Amino acid sequence: MKYTFLTLISLTMVHFGFSQNNEIANLLTKAKQIHDKVITIDTHADINVANFTPSNNYTMDLDTQVNLPKMKAGGLDVAWFIVYTGQDELSAEGYEKAYKNAMSKFDAIHKLVNDIAPDEIGLATTSAEVRDLVNQGKLVGMIGVENAYPVGEDLSNIKKFYDLGARYMSLSHNGHSQLSDSNTGEEDDVWLHNGLSDLGKEAVKEMNRVGMMIDVSHPSKEAIKQMFEISEAPLIASHSSARSLGTHSRNLDDELLMLFKKHGGVVQTVAFSAYIDTDKHNAWNSAQMDIHRAEGEKMGIPVLSRDSIRNLSNEERTAYYEQYKKVTAAAEPKIAELKKSVGPVNVQDFVDHIDYMVDLIGIDHVGISSDFDGGGGIDGWNDASETLNVTVELVKRGYSEVDIEKLWGGNLLRVLDEVEVVAQVLQRS
Repeated sequence: MKYTFLTLISLTMVHFGFSQNNEIANLLTKAKQIHDKVITIDTHADINVANFTPSNNYTMDLDTQVNLPKMKAGGLDVAWFIVYTGQDELSAEGYEKAYKNAMSKFDAIHKLVNDIAPDEIGLATTSAEVRDLVNQGKLVGMIGVENAYPVGEDLSNIKKFYDLGARYMSLSHNGHSQLSDSNTGEEDDVWLHNGLSDLGKEAVKEMNRVGMMIDVSHPSKEAIKQMFEISEAPLIASHSSARSLGTHSRNLDDELLMLFKKHGGVVQTVAFSAYIDTDKHNAWNSAQMDIHRAEGEKMGIPVLSRDSIRNLSNEERTAYYEQYKKVTAAAEPKIAELKKSVGPVNVQDFVDHIDYMVDLIGIDHVGISSDFDGGGGIDGWNDASETLNVTVELVKRGYSEVDIEKLWGGNLLRVLDEVEVVAQVLQRS
């Protein structure tokens, strides 16, 4: 559904608990004017190649958190589509399988911008291309690689990924890769490299050389500190929040945050409820799951745990989610009632993390991301169509248009430019 401005105002008033008066109308009008003027960039949206076919694609308002209709409805200009590969064995066979998976996702993104919807969205690889596409009235797709596992032991693949449009990459995901330890090592205090492997250190240098931003959202703390020591270019965290407010290993503690200030990088605050407020997230999920299980039992549809869903094949998982949608639809009235007593993590909680990091490291080093279609989403910003709500909360808290432009993408594009400059210098020398 494409919302009109008046519909958005009404929905936003309800979400933020506002009464309809001139003061609130002025706030929302100001937010909408700023939102339409600045370039809004979300640095992390996962994809499924099944949604990039002629008959099933992002020109349709699919049951995904990001697609072109939702981006237009919410005023989201730029989505970084993610070439994600899960961690597997560190073997030639594992690397080959991972490389094929990565190529399928690169192909899907290229198909969207070149074949399916070239009049609606274009692929950008530089800040100038982003601005040019926005000025043409087009949406923008960019590419990030989540987990360098598909690189294998051949660092020439970094240049191949760059040539395919990738402009950031993380050296690990959930599990230690051949290049870097993962934050998941905190669970059992078992590490593979005590930071970066020797190959990982060379990978950092090669990413600097080709001009690809280094993403530290999933590696371990020690690996991140080593990346800061080695890299000649500023780093990014494509989807992480503040550990002081959310005690999760995926978040960045104050020591790491200060390194972004020192080296000029940017942290893209992530709207992932478990990272924003773990206790609140767990309480809400537990209460919500009880309702879903009860509704599922009435309908004869079992509601599975996350671990059980992960163990399903792709076909089984797709079939399960089709059934699960019936359960969630039936449960909607009770879920709405539940919000009155057990509140979900929301936009206000999310912007608390932005406030914290801006206060600690400065407005020039903080940005915004969702992790949509990869587990992200909060009450008030649960898909791209609700993107305006984030700007409303920023305006409500007194952020200026200049501040909001930086948070919504200006800082990220600045880092992208700085990484390119470093690459040019290294290539010349």
